[in-house]
Amino acid sequence: MTTGIVLIILSAALLHATWNTIVKTAGDRTATLGLVALGHVIPGLAMVAVLPFPAAESWPYLIASTVIHFGYFYMLGQAYKHGDLSVVYPIARGIVPALVSLWAMLFVGEILPAQAWFGIALIAVAIQISSWAALRHGVGRAALFFALGTGICISGYSLVDGVGVRLSGDTLSYWAWHSVLHIFITGFVAVRRGSAIRALPRRTWMIGILGGMVSMTAYGLVLYAKNFAPLGAVSALRETSVIFAALIGFVFLGEGNWQRRLLAAVLMAGGVALIGLSI
Repeated sequence: MTTGIVLIILSAALLHATWNTIVKTAGDRTATLGLVALGHVIPGLAMVAVLPFPAAESWPYLIASTVIHFGYFYMLGQAYKHGDLSVVYPIARGIVPALVSLWAMLFVGEILPAQAWFGIALIAVAIQISSWAALRHGVGRAALFFALGTGICISGYSLVDGVGVRLSGDTLSYWAWHSVLHIFITGFVAVRRGSAIRALPRRTWMIGILGGMVSMTAYGLVLYAKNFAPLGAVSALRETSVIFAALIGFVFLGEGNWQRRLLAAVLMAGGVALIGLSI
């Protein structure tokens, strides 16, 4: 894995942490997530108007990814209903790198060296340390179930999109159509929470849609990287967004303990280095 690819994925992780911070500070997270999805759709429509169709072989993966994303939003919403963000988020994201690496080994034949697995483990530990104060108070059974379900959904669409973008023949086209298909998520939220969305102030609309564009950009960088690096390694580096989010929370929102979050950042850096040097 080249330094350039590592930097691209870490940039995506930072952008991912940024849009999650936007959602975290929103008053109505479900309605805001609908606007975030809309922020994918708007630029996606502009792109598909001028780009060729992705290869036919990739369309089953695009459809599967959209279906899995529905499961992801449902599981995430239920997890936040039964548990706090600081508890649910690290559990959901912490299991993803190992799961994606396992799925990639079983279904795609990608086998990572032991050093890369150690790096993935370091990043997973760092994710838990970043939110240890919340986790040590315990996790309810329902919150744990839906957090694990969220992580499984994330690992599922990560694998599906990794294979799909490689088959598409055009990363930009796959990215654009992937974004346009978020219209079904926007529509579902609109049907369920239409009155709440309409009641949101104009500033929240603008922030939500901007957050969606940031999210879209982050995922586009990840899709590009999946053409050149093992899916498990890409996922592990992407999940450093949790530590970035923890650092953003400490610096800008006054959350958490700086010593614990600094330790998490150091472990994360060590994991990133091990993965980058092993592949």
